[in-house]
Amino acid sequence: MDAMTDTRVETHAETGGYALSVDVEDYFQVWAFSDVIRKQSWDGFAPRVGDATRACLDLFEARGATATFFTLGWVAQRDPALIREIVARGHELGSHGADHTKVNEQTPGEFARDVSQTKKLLEDIAGVEVRGYRAAGFSIDHTTPWAHEILQREGYAYSSSTHPISHDHYGDASAPQSPYQPIKDERFIEAPVATVEFLGRRISCAGGGWFRAAPVEVSKMMLRHAGKTLQGPVIFYFHPWEIDSGQPRIKRASVKSKLRHYLNLKTMPHKLDIVLKTFPWGRVDQALGIRGATS
Repeated sequence: MDAMTDTRVETHAETGGYALSVDVEDYFQVWAFSDVIRKQSWDGFAPRVGDATRACLDLFEARGATATFFTLGWVAQRDPALIREIVARGHELGSHGADHTKVNEQTPGEFARDVSQTKKLLEDIAGVEVRGYRAAGFSIDHTTPWAHEILQREGYAYSSSTHPISHDHYGDASAPQSPYQPIKDERFIEAPVATVEFLGRRISCAGGGWFRAAPVEVSKMMLRHAGKTLQGPVIFYFHPWEIDSGQPRIKRASVKSKLRHYLNLKTMPHKLDIVLKTFPWGRVDQALGIRGATS
């Protein structure tokens, strides 16, 4: 089965809205620095993701928002209290894989072990079922036709692992923009993060670096447009390190990587707060109408 087949989710009438997601990883674990920071050295960095994620939780609580936290197994192993706090405060816990390895850099067997072991780890810590998955670097695409079937087999109900735009790091501008069922005769859902069409070009309004770069009024306009045009929830994402302007600088990184990573970190909390106040944000599982999703 072609993993990018556009079979729309049949229960769209019961789903939709604005879904907020957080990719829980630390500043030294990002793709932009992967050429200068080896995974074997991660334990040598002082972690900041716990404090930054708790700041996200406080901000969401102040604005009455709930979210899905796609969390690295690496982080969960070292800060299990953070995982339990995410769940205790009413948010969905999802998997971001074990150690931020892209799906298209793994064999099917390696990927199956990664998603199975990470799911079990998160569930054992939090005491809840993990239904959602997000690939590192939005790396489920036409080169990984086996990925969705493996996720479904390992007990996941959905993935939010595609960013359907043209980009040098990820994406496919011809891929579906709205949630679809990639596996024939199965209810498993792939839910892309948000994009809009503008002047014949597909543009991201999903958050991350795109959101930090754009004026907040432009982002609000695009998010409103996405809410009217996408056949399913508008899925927004960011990382805890994006609200942590005091993080140490990685001096060995390239100029391009530094620009991508550090752009507008100081203004991000304020811009994020504006968007949280403007739209009614909820969890991805609930926005998709995933059976068994609880508050």
